[in-house]
Formats: sequence, C-alpha cells, structure tokens
Amino acid sequence: MKSIDIEKDYQATIGIECHVQLATKTKLFSGADNDAREAAPNTTVSPICFGLPGVLPVLNKRAVELAIRAGVALNATVSEYSSFDRKHYFYPDLPKGYQITQLEKPVVVNGRIDVPMEDGNLSVRIERAHLEEDAGKLTHPAGADYSLVDLNRAGTPLIEIVSAPDIHSPLEAKAYAQELYLLMTSAGVTHGDLYHGNMRFDVNISIARKGSKELGTRVEVKNLNSFRSVERAALYEFKRQVELVEKGGTVVQETRGWDDTKQKTASQRSKEDAHDYRYFPDADIPPVVIDQADVQAVAAELSKILPPAIRKRLSARNVSAKSIETLFIYPMLLDRVLQIEDEATDSELKTVVDLLVNVLPPEFDEGEILKADAPYLPHPAELLVVARLAADAKISGSGAKELVRRSWKTLNDAAAEAERLGLMQMSDEAAIETVVDSVLADPASAKSLEDIRAGNQKAIGYLVGQVMKHSGGKANPQVVQKLIRSKL
Repeated sequence: MKSIDIEKDYQATIGIECHVQLATKTKLFSGADNDAREAAPNTTVSPICFGLPGVLPVLNKRAVELAIRAGVALNATVSEYSSFDRKHYFYPDLPKGYQITQLEKPVVVNGRIDVPMEDGNLSVRIERAHLEEDAGKLTHPAGADYSLVDLNRAGTPLIEIVSAPDIHSPLEAKAYAQELYLLMTSAGVTHGDLYHGNMRFDVNISIARKGSKELGTRVEVKNLNSFRSVERAALYEFKRQVELVEKGGTVVQETRGWDDTKQKTASQRSKEDAHDYRYFPDADIPPVVIDQADVQAVAAELSKILPPAIRKRLSARNVSAKSIETLFIYPMLLDRVLQIEDEATDSELKTVVDLLVNVLPPEFDEGEILKADAPYLPHPAELLVVARLAADAKISGSGAKELVRRSWKTLNDAAAEAERLGLMQMSDEAAIETVVDSVLADPASAKSLEDIRAGNQKAIGYLVGQVMKHSGGKANPQVVQKLIRSKL
C-alpha cells in the first residue's frame, strides 16, 4: 500500500447505538425476575419468555418511568404518545419469531449530549431512544456440534439509544460512551454493570476522504461492553477500511464482531435493512400516553444530580476538571463530596476533593469500586473536619493526606486520630520561637545565614528544615518561615 497519513487523508464518521438494560425488578412484558446474573439457564423465565401460544404481554410501568428519566438525561423530547411494533426475524433465541420494539413512534426523540473533551465539548445529537425487549442467548459448548438456548435474558427491558453520526474519531467514540454511561447511571436508568452487559455498544463506522461530501459504506461492530473496546474497535475498523479502499477494494455493508483477544474485527453477517424485518404494529400492546407533568417532575428531580450540573457547580468552586472526572469514575467518592457541598467553603470543598482523588482511589480494589455504598470510607463530616484542621494549620497538607491514608477505613474522630498519629502541628509562636533560636544559634547554620544576608533567599529552606527536624516535624512551616525572616 502506498504511504498515506490516515488521519490527514481520511475521516471516520461514527454513530453509536447503545442498548441499556433498565433497572427494573421484572422483565418488560412479564413478571419474571430481571436479574439473571447468577441464575442457572432458563430459570428466570415465564411462558411469555418462551412465546407460548395464548400468552399476552403486559407492559412494565417502571420501564416506562425509567425511559422518561433517560429522555430527560439526554436533553430529549419525551413523546406524549408512543407505540410498539413487531420486528420479525428467525433465530433460536427468539422463540416467538419477532421482537417487540418501537419503530414508528419511539418514546424518546431529538436529544443531545455534550461530551467533555480536552479541547472543549463534543456535541452529539440523539436521534431517538426506544423501548424494546432483549432476546435470549445462545451458548456453544467447546468441542460440541450443537448450541444451547438460554432464555433468561429474553424479555429483559432495554432502551436503545441511537446517536446521529456526529462522532469522527475513536477517542470521541470512547468519550461519548463514557458520558452516556454517566448520564444513565446518574439518572438511575440502569445499574451500569458493564461486565454483565447492562450497557452494550454497537459502533457504526464509515470512512471518506477529507473534504468529500459523500460518506462511505457503513459497517456495524456489535456488542461492545467496555469503553476501551469501543475505542479500539473503532480504530481498528477505521484503519481496516482505509487500507481496503487504498488497495482498490470495496467496503461492504455488514455486521462485524470484535475479538478482544486478537484486537480485531471479524465479519459475522451481511447487514439487514429495515424492510427485511417486516415491521408492523404490535396488536397486543396498547399505545403509551405519557403525561408531560410527569416529565417535568422528573426533570426537576434530576436537575441537580446529572453530570453536567455537577460539573458546573464544582468548577464554579475551583475544583479542577480533572478532579471532577475522577470523582465520576468513583461514584462513592462523588457522593461524599455532594453530601458536604453546601456546608463546606470553597477552600474546604477543594481540600476534600483533593484528598479523595489523590489518596483513596489507589486503595480500592475492583470489588469495592463496584459497590453502590461504601461504609468503609470516611464519613463526609470527618473529611470536612480534616479539611478544617488543614485550613487552621493544625495539620499540614501532607499531614491531612497521611491522616486519611492511614485511617481511611476507620476514621471517625479526625482530630483525635491526628493527635494519635502525631500529625498535629505546633502553631504556638512562643514554642516555635524557642526552636528557631536554637537553630539560628547552631554553628551549622552559619553558612545559610551568610547566604541569606548575601541575597540568596533560597537558603532559608535549610533553616526551615532544621526547625522542622528539631520539632519532630510538628512546627507549622509558615510560622517557622515568618519567625526566621523577622529575626534576620
């Protein structure tokens, strides 16, 4: 292949469809348990899941309520009137031969999310989000010439969020997936367990030469369940399509899968069009009518807890963008910040955030991160006490970090714990002055004193260090420096 600069000569156009499993107790059209994570195959099922003759689906009201929350989080229009359709295809994990979904009148339309990037926000339009049931799952025993059908997942309530093709790089695709995850989990739409497929991303990608008004043929990479795989699959597919075109080949419309072990995509099947599914209205489920007053009530509830609102409030109080994004990675840390948000001063809030993002994350293991509640973390009120001890110079900044680091599971009296660990600073000027006088009188300090008097102000560092050493590290460095300067 001739030498080309892929990013300079070509541009990717990416749209992402995300299947979000709703956090309901039961399935979308039956009373079967919606949590099949540890269940044996075909145990969280009902006759409706098997598509048995004569059974009728009944819509789960909670699923509609969660769809409203998703619509609000997506800055979208929640439709006053929506309806269900049948999408026909034959596959063993879909016993009744069709999937109940929404085509013509989805529950959510015309949204937008702003994705934070290093060089500003990326605005991605949301074309639609529709309710639908999931299909079952096929398993393929190693070495066997047959497959097994598990219908535990059949009927699981999903909302499929379809973005416009506003994404133009693998990095943007990853950032979009992360922001969508934050929005859906913050709004309580899903539990967000990526390992168990609570959110699955389908990346649609095409390429075209820079400046071309005509898009290339779209390829879909299915069922990606991590942000890293979204980015890597998009990057691989971008390069694959460019190399194919550069060699004179043609990109075909198809569905491909991502092999995380091999870090490459592989063809699965040709991509169907809508007419192949023979959509028509579902006769068993009446239309859904949503009161817009309910939508407004949800909007009022979510207005303070969604990521954009939190970013705006914390950044206005001088918390760095990097620290804010770290808090979103660890929701239990963010929860502690929000609990003291109104009580703390700007300085205290920033100190608590710094303690949380710089001290605690390295202590976590994956199991602890995934827990919704974390009682082993310091209570928010105690973190605020630590910040105030630091603000009053009773402990140093490094002392505050040491205090939290050494007692992060048991901190319940920050002041007493600081005393026990010997972290309380000496701020009494008279006591510190005695140590300062002793250090200045020491012949070992003569050279530093001479340098300072000659104009080398950096030499004061030696004297401060000696005072800290003689005070056992407890003297307040600011008081020490002030006293030394006054005596010189």
